[in-house]
Amino acid sequence: MSSDERSSRAGVAVRTDEALPTTSSSGLAPERPSRRGVAAERPSRRGLRDAADASEGGDAPAPVTGAPEVEEHVRGAWQVWLASLATDADAATVAAHLYAELPDGARDAWLSALAEDAPGLGVPEAAIYGPLLAVESDPQRRERILRATNTSLGSITEVRRALMGTAPGGVKLAVLVIPLYLDFVRVLSCRIVKDRGFEWVQQLPIVRDADAPDKGTILDDIKLYPTSRDAVVDELAHAVLAQRRSGRPLPQVLRDCADLFSATAFNSDA
Repeated sequence: MSSDERSSRAGVAVRTDEALPTTSSSGLAPERPSRRGVAAERPSRRGLRDAADASEGGDAPAPVTGAPEVEEHVRGAWQVWLASLATDADAATVAAHLYAELPDGARDAWLSALAEDAPGLGVPEAAIYGPLLAVESDPQRRERILRATNTSLGSITEVRRALMGTAPGGVKLAVLVIPLYLDFVRVLSCRIVKDRGFEWVQQLPIVRDADAPDKGTILDDIKLYPTSRDAVVDELAHAVLAQRRSGRPLPQVLRDCADLFSATAFNSDA
């Protein structure tokens, strides 16, 4: 994949004066930003059978729990879609997004359906449960997933690669690529203006590593170069302080990634 292709996929920005996606305790945003810098429309609550996302990931069929009246082709479509979660980041994002929209009872039903269908799919269980774990905040359901699959997500502090680029006017672009599960990663990108703080902050919650920014990627017209995790975190920490001094609120995405930083940067709203 070329640098231009990668920059197209990873170049979605959320400005800090716009509403930012809420995130789970794992630091992942269940909403996928659109290419205009706002949260994409959520699937409707018409139930799992009818819920679908208009992305490349395609429709998410309803989970099947073995009821005799459910036609076999519905079960087949559900299982094919589940298997696609091992390789298709868009399908994984749809799964996370849809699951995050469900009430408690429907989440429990989804997990029960997976317990029945997942063992016969021939794909790693991390691929099927990882997107759900990324947005699940309920301790009991998280424990249920962990017990059933031994699946866990990569820590926000385990950075696979760190990238930085500069532009005139004191502008810097800082990017962290963080392992998630299998070959999927999350991507945290921040455009920083010297002495002012963040111009925009964006997190792509589930991306294939091959599609994530790398050396030479052009993002927001800035070419990225490898650097150290500490160098990027340093820049972000200075931007946090500048943001506070300017009286602007800290983007929620960064608050949910607070483990990256010194606790002192987040101990007040001053």
